[in-house]
This record gives sequence, C-alpha cells and structure tokens, in this order.
Amino acid sequence: MGFVSWISDPKVHKHLLRDDGEVIVQEVHRHWFAYVIPILEAVGALVLGTLVVLLISMDAAWFVLLLVLGVLAHAGWRALHSHRDRFVVTNMRVFRVDGVLAQTVATMPLTRILDISMRKPLHGRIIGFGHFVFESAAQDQGLRDIRYVGHPDELNKEIQRVVQRAGLRGPRVPN
Repeated sequence: MGFVSWISDPKVHKHLLRDDGEVIVQEVHRHWFAYVIPILEAVGALVLGTLVVLLISMDAAWFVLLLVLGVLAHAGWRALHSHRDRFVVTNMRVFRVDGVLAQTVATMPLTRILDISMRKPLHGRIIGFGHFVFESAAQDQGLRDIRYVGHPDELNKEIQRVVQRAGLRGPRVPN
C-alpha cells in the first residue's frame, strides 16, 4: 500500500462490528460540488503565480510565489479533507469518519435517530446533491450535519429502508 492510498483512504471497514453481523449498506462520498472551492482556490493561485512570473522580475516575485505555494497546499488539504469525509449507513447504525491526520468517528445507532431532514438548495437540485440533518436524542454533533450528499433522495429512501428492516418504526400498514 502506497503513501497516496494510505493518506486518501479513511478505512471505514475497520470500524465495523463484524462479529455482531454489521455490514455496510451505503458508504457515501461527498458530491463533486464539495471540491469546487478548493479547485477554484488552486486555479486562482496558479493564475496569480503565472502572472507574477511573466510580469515581475524573479527577485521581487519570491514572496508572491511562496504565497502561491501556500494557497496550493491549502487547496490540496481542503480537497483531501473532503475526500476523507465519509458517511456510512450499516444495518445497525450510521457513522461518519472524518479527518486527515487525526481521525474522528461519530456513531449513532439506528434506534437513536428521531428525525432526518433533507435540504436541497436550488443549485443542489440542479446538479444532484443535498444536505442531511439528523436529529437524535443525544444530538451527536459529529453526525448532525452531513453536507454535499450526492443523490440525496435515494440515500434518504435507503436509510428509511434500513430503519424499517430493523423494525424500529413499527410494521408497515397496508393501504
């Protein structure tokens, strides 16, 4: 396993309770729109760096070029942080794995989910993402807001199916 795969993979499988029969139903990566700001930041830095190299002597440009490198590093860090942020739905719980150097794992059993709200801003409706808000008895802040979820309607249905299969909402009433 190389350095790139080590740093980019949050390894959600190691958090499963395999002995208890826990399996992943859905592992949610962030929608591509979450990467727009880091990409724009990097492009802006590259444009600025190119203009400085072309228009200013190298003796005076060193500070701006250091600034450009700093902005590129920041953009890369933000993109990596977005890539490593995973939301996981299992047959027993939902959890979120987040962080690059230090990793945070927030967990909520299905029995603690009181309500799930989904918000789709206009641009999210157009390009296919939404944000989830989980309400629970304990208000676990690490799982409260899940942003930039692709195909939010399908994920919402999947979570509702898992909760229903677990028998936590009572039996379905036939129409």
